[in-house]
Formats: sequence, C-alpha cells, structure tokens
Amino acid sequence: MSTVTPPGAQSPAPDTIRSGTHSPARARLGWRLRFGLLSLIWGFSFLLIKVGTEGYAPFQVTLGRLVFGTAVLVAAMAVKRERLPRGARLWGHMAVAAFFLNALPFSLFAYAELTIPSTLAGICNATSPLWGMALSVVALSEDRPTRVRVAGLGLGFVGVLTVLGAWQGFHGLDASGTAMALLASLSYPVGWIYVRRTLTGTGHSHLSMTGAQLLLATVQLAVVTPLFTGVPDHLAVVPLLAIAALGALGTGLAVLIQYGLVAEVGPTTAQMVTYFIPVIATAAGVAILGESLRWTTPVGAVIVLAGAALTQVRRKGA
Repeated sequence: MSTVTPPGAQSPAPDTIRSGTHSPARARLGWRLRFGLLSLIWGFSFLLIKVGTEGYAPFQVTLGRLVFGTAVLVAAMAVKRERLPRGARLWGHMAVAAFFLNALPFSLFAYAELTIPSTLAGICNATSPLWGMALSVVALSEDRPTRVRVAGLGLGFVGVLTVLGAWQGFHGLDASGTAMALLASLSYPVGWIYVRRTLTGTGHSHLSMTGAQLLLATVQLAVVTPLFTGVPDHLAVVPLLAIAALGALGTGLAVLIQYGLVAEVGPTTAQMVTYFIPVIATAAGVAILGESLRWTTPVGAVIVLAGAALTQVRRKGA
C-alpha cells in the first residue's frame, strides 16, 4: 500500500490543517487512534485482496478497488467543495503517477496473491523504503546516502533473502508471484520520485490531486480489464464485499486518514505505519486464512523492517 507523502513532496494544503481547538491530551489520543486504524486497514488489505481473487480476476479486483476508492474521495471532495485540478500538462503528469502509484502496484499485488500467501505479499510491501532509498541515490542528486542508510539498505535486502529462504533455493515459493509482489513494492517509490520531480508545489490540495489520480487510475483499469478478462459467470458475494472494503476502506478512507496524520504529526511520524503493516498482514493471514508460517518469515520480516527504518535516518539538520 502506498504510504505517506515522500520527503520533498508538497505539504498538506492549509485547509487540511486544523487549529488546536482540542486539548493536547485529546489531540495525541486522536492521532494515535487514527494511526492504529490506518495500520489495521492497510494490514488487512492483503487479506482482502486474497479473498477478492477467489471470486474475480486480478484486474477485476483492482478495477473494483479503484472504483470504490475513487467514490470515497469524490464524496469527500464534494463535502469540502473542492474541484479537480485543471491543465492538460498537470493531468498528464498525474496519469503517470496514477499508473505507478495505483494501477500497476494494485494489479501486481492482485496477480501475485494468486500464487503466494497474503503474509508474503504484506512483507514484500515493506521493502518499498529500501527500493526508495536505492532509487533516490540515482534519481535525486540532493538526497545523498549516509553510511547508516547504506547499511540499512544492505540489512533490508538480507532480510528479503531470509524471508525467501535463499539458502534453501527458495524452496516452496512461487517465483513469479514473489517477483510481482516485489515489483509492486518497487513501483511505489518510482511513483513517489516522479511526483516529487513533477507535481511538487502545484498549489492544489492533496485531496483534489489524489482524487484526480485515483480517477485516472480507474480509467486506466477500465480500459485494460475488458481486454484481459470476461464477465464473471456468477456473482461471488463474499469476494465482492472484500473488494468493496478494499476500495472504500483500504484506498479511499485510508488516504483521507493518511493525509490527516501528515498534517497533524508530520510525514516522519506518519510514515511509521509502514512498519506495522506486515505484522498485521501476517497475523491476519495466519489467523483468518490459515496460511502457514515458516520461521524464516517473521525473522526475515524483522530484519527487513530494521533495514527500512535505518534507510529513513537523516543527517542532523537535513
């Protein structure tokens, strides 16, 4: 799942930041509850993807997810009386962002979970900060790595190899499904870097920009899905409910909570949700779906998260 706004991206619009009308204690409680809710929503998203693919094709799961998610953001925009951004050039950049941040990774995770457990997909998602740090060295000249961050990158990929059981020849894992999940996690930082280079400082609110982005991703999937899938033979109710929850909660509501957290406590604290997602995804997959869990999975996940945390350490004063 896409997490918080990348470093250097535009700050939340002024109208998303509320003045302190509540007591400090209540404010702290409020953001912590929303932080926990966001962790649960995104952690359970991998379970919902798995359930959705039991009744519908991966592209159909992704299209449904985007439709429900876009509907939530359009409703939020209507309540706040916000309009979609204007300008052909701006919409062109947002179409690219929609592909890398929504259409591509959502589809890859859906296809991946046809052959790999939701627990593994959730852990693969946690590698996004690792890919992001590696890519930023090449793409962002101002974002130079420190020794600590480089060490975190190396540690993180040792964790990936541990999760996959590399010394056992990746026994028992589907290579194509795992590769698609890792590519999905790579797609997020590619999109973040593109946004940072092309859409920073547009003057539009995050709500209107994200609403337009999800709308464009929905259009992209609406074009692609009929080319690769047919009409379902029957209406699978439980998978459809899972897709609806995935879109309305895991995409629409989660984005609204996310930007509220960034506005209130800043991107660094909000980004910590990344480290809770694989834990919740693993617990949900094992407890609810009955997925098996080898010792390498939790051990490797801890190493991945430790490495990811180190890659986010900045120089003092940066």
